[in-house]
Amino acid sequence: MDRRSLIKNAGIAGVLAAGVAPAVHAQAAVRWRLASSFPKSLDTIYGAADTFANQVKAMSGGKFEITVHGGGELMPAFGVVDGVQQGTVEMAHTAPYYFFGKNEVFGIGTAIPFGLNSRQMTAWMYEGNGLKLMREFYAKYNMISFPGGNTGAQMGGWYRKEIKSVKDIKGMKMRIGGFGGKVLERMGGVPQNIPGGEIYQALEKGTIDAAEWVGPFDDQKLGFNKVAPFYYYPGWWEGCAELDFFINQKAYDGLSAEYKAIIDSASAHAHVIMQARYDARNPAALKQLVGAGTKLRPFPQDVLADAFKHSMALYDDLSAKNEDWKKIYADYSKFRADQNLWFRFTEATFDRFMQTQKL
Repeated sequence: MDRRSLIKNAGIAGVLAAGVAPAVHAQAAVRWRLASSFPKSLDTIYGAADTFANQVKAMSGGKFEITVHGGGELMPAFGVVDGVQQGTVEMAHTAPYYFFGKNEVFGIGTAIPFGLNSRQMTAWMYEGNGLKLMREFYAKYNMISFPGGNTGAQMGGWYRKEIKSVKDIKGMKMRIGGFGGKVLERMGGVPQNIPGGEIYQALEKGTIDAAEWVGPFDDQKLGFNKVAPFYYYPGWWEGCAELDFFINQKAYDGLSAEYKAIIDSASAHAHVIMQARYDARNPAALKQLVGAGTKLRPFPQDVLADAFKHSMALYDDLSAKNEDWKKIYADYSKFRADQNLWFRFTEATFDRFMQTQKL
């Protein structure tokens, strides 16, 4: 062996002795299943889970793999929290407000009527007390949460008949996600909680009079414009809609520090990408819907005013009887007040000016 080979091999031996090479292989392979509440056909909202899983795999060098299953494949779309809580699956991707029947606080985790917009919600989660408070609450269900995307402000849904005043809400059967249904009920409407994949048929058959989902890109895919001509805005019940990744606490605790860091990073990545996709894709879809005959309408002011009044009254009632709600909503509402004061002088003023210009 010549001198150069000896030095080269000695150098490799030194690295091995220092334990650097074994560290590369220290993490054991992990295989998890993720149950989504959304059908695969909705590539933007369902796709956030794929984005997350792909990022986890890439960051772990393929050693941490998560298979994503659409709503209904492993369990019902609205059964995913029970699945995570019981350890049937390691994790889920869903809208927490689907589960407000367990406790109204789940609503705050996604959106409540006249709540935060998407940027404000992200700020509350990451820089306010939101993530801390919600995780304390979710711990009661044996799971930990990570923000997993946001739709941004949503549209107000599809209606078989025109809404001319708040009187037209009376007796109206509407598919409305999560917490907004509680306010609709106070306004005289009849809320229906129906998974995304079943809405079209219910609207087509007249089982319901109206339905909301997200916005133009998803709504066009689902074909709602074919069975309901009127498209209203804004979705006052969802100034944003945050999704979460829920992970079984025992499964999470069993991860190495490195894998936990990957989960944190990959969820933040998916969170940003989902919002960007909706913002990029909704404009063209809205133009196409209107071009195809959709009748775009703003909600009458008396509808918004009545909805706001009932929302605030509902929050007061919940604070009086639900200690979890009282604690978290107090922090949320203070953050909302400060954020709206700030946005009033910046984002809102800038946006109003830009939206009146010929671009």
